[in-house]
Amino acid sequence: MHLTLLVPGLLWPREILRDTTFDLPLPALSLLLGRGRRARFAGESAWLAHAFGLAAPLPAAALRLLGDGGDPAQHEWLCLDPVHLRVEEHTIVLDDPARLDLDAQEDQALREAVAPLFEHLAEHPGGILAPAPGRWYLRLRRSAAIDSAPLHASIGRQLDPTTPGGVEGAAWRRLLAEAQPLLHAHPVNRLRDAQDRPTINSLWPWGGGRLPRIATAGGAGLRTFWGDDPLLKGLCSLNGMVAEPLPARYAAVHGGVLARHEGLAGSLASFDAMAWREALAALEANWLAPALAAVKIGALRRLTLVASGHEQALEVTIARGDLWRFWRKPLALADVPA
Repeated sequence: MHLTLLVPGLLWPREILRDTTFDLPLPALSLLLGRGRRARFAGESAWLAHAFGLAAPLPAAALRLLGDGGDPAQHEWLCLDPVHLRVEEHTIVLDDPARLDLDAQEDQALREAVAPLFEHLAEHPGGILAPAPGRWYLRLRRSAAIDSAPLHASIGRQLDPTTPGGVEGAAWRRLLAEAQPLLHAHPVNRLRDAQDRPTINSLWPWGGGRLPRIATAGGAGLRTFWGDDPLLKGLCSLNGMVAEPLPARYAAVHGGVLARHEGLAGSLASFDAMAWREALAALEANWLAPALAAVKIGALRRLTLVASGHEQALEVTIARGDLWRFWRKPLALADVPA
């Protein structure tokens, strides 16, 4: 019985962590960090590739499409997600796509407007595929030779003007520049702007590749996924894992469970420290404290926490025997060695 708990948004810059958590009692998290066995990864995607025995970067488009109920087969896919780029002082920042809240009609109208720009790249005549509003896919004739960060890892970040990069980066930047005025002038965006709703003013290409043949997380005993993230659903389905909704709090684990807790991710994107503190306190009370108690009595063999933030991830695993390492003192989140 092993629980692996993914918590995107838990890692903030160290100086912000210290100021935000100095008076927040987190005994379970501190004990886990102090006595658990730690490893570092270059973000959640790198950890997932390691855990599932796949090459990095993950082909996120094909995996997410599978999790969305589509059939990627062995075609080349690319995510081409609608986004809002927010202008700040001397910079442009990628806003949280969750704030767009696109409905099906808006989504279809915007896709139809920009699809002709990408016809020369597409392998099929059906345009841009969208099993769910806001999650767009392009089936390519061949691999796109671009470097682009995962969408979730770029939210709230300053936009590099050379994104996407790579051999074909400049050509893709020109395509995106052509799409932006079409989106700006579209009636959907004009109405959204009049309603003081965020507009869709650009697209984010990322996660290109083909569906992997097989994953290997079953070798680590993982059998169930708790959560609703479509990329994780697709990745886990490759391994024959069953997907179930995430419980509101820690529940008894049967076999190996991989769970993704989304409660802190939105606060990281907006840098809302108060909301993040509240979400962290809830994570401590509802998940970490009861899971650690289960480890202490042997009801849970191992607890693994995978905390992630911008371009970094920390894996911490604790078993019952680790709790006896009294010489290892509890450790605050801001004091974890880099």
